[in-house]
Amino acid sequence: MTSTTAVQIPGYVVGTWDIDATHSTVGFSVRHMMVSKVRGYFREFTGEIVTAEDPAQSAVTATIELSSIDTRQEQRDAHIRSADFFDVENHPQMTFRSTAVRTDGADWTIEGELSLKGNTRPVTLALELNGFGADAYGGYRAGFSAKTEINRNDFGVDIKMPMDGGGVVVGDKITVELEIEAVLRAA
Repeated sequence: MTSTTAVQIPGYVVGTWDIDATHSTVGFSVRHMMVSKVRGYFREFTGEIVTAEDPAQSAVTATIELSSIDTRQEQRDAHIRSADFFDVENHPQMTFRSTAVRTDGADWTIEGELSLKGNTRPVTLALELNGFGADAYGGYRAGFSAKTEINRNDFGVDIKMPMDGGGVVVGDKITVELEIEAVLRAA
C-alpha cells in the first residue's frame, strides 16, 4: 500500500525490503600518506529496510562481513583484516541499526548505532531517496544513497603509523558512502 502521510514520496511502498548486494555498494575512502585517498568497499553484506506508513518511523539494519574488504591491493587488505585494524578473527562483522529517520524538507537523515570491533557509537547518515518502482521481474525496488564520516579511533581501529617528516600513513577520518538497492519482499 502507498503511504498517505504528509510526506509524499513518489512510488513509496510500505513493507520489508532486502538489500540487493549485487546492485549495491558499501564503500569508503581514507587519506593515505597525507597526499591522496584510498578507496575500497566490502563485497559481502546483508540488510533489511522496513518502510513504515510514516516514513520517519522506518528502520534499517545491516551487517557487513569485514573479511570481504577490497581495496584492490591484497597485501593491504590482509593487513586491514589483521589485529592492527579490524581483527576479523575476533570481530568478523560490522553492524548498523537505525534509531531514527528524520526529514527537513527534501533533506533526510538516518541516525543509528554503528558497531565495529566491539565498539558501538552513534552515527548520522545523510540520506538521498533515489526512487521506488517496479523492476523487470515482477518485483518492486527502492534506491538510496547515504554518506557519513567516522573517526576510526572511536571504534578501536587506532593503529598509529607515523611517517618520517610528519604526518601519518593512514588518516583518522573515514568517509563511508552507500549506494543501496533494495527489493520488496513478497507478501
